[in-house]
Amino acid sequence: MARLIYRVYVVELKKRVFTENWRFRAANPQFNGVLECLYVGTTSKTPADRLNQHKTGYVNKKGHKLSAYIVQKYGSYLRPSLYDDINLKPMTRQQALLMEEKLAWDLRKQGYAVWFN
Repeated sequence: MARLIYRVYVVELKKRVFTENWRFRAANPQFNGVLECLYVGTTSKTPADRLNQHKTGYVNKKGHKLSAYIVQKYGSYLRPSLYDDINLKPMTRQQALLMEEKLAWDLRKQGYAVWFN
């Protein structure tokens, strides 16, 4: 069986997510409104395919919704400049999940408002 390759991706969110979503706001007390609001995720698909799943409210064959509400409602577009260098080396699911968290915290330290799972 072929081993899946996982990738990390970043979606820019509309800034109104910060004022409309109290959980997003509570997770980003450092945000000053200067930089963008972002979502960081992990996928075995291409980042473009995964964004499309989020935006269309994708439900898999078992009936599980695989799209994140925050991206479905507020997602704008991919930000490859923030993740392309991370995806140069193939990652397992566990490696990608660790990288997702690290990238999210690094982006928060830079002043972005970030949501990740």
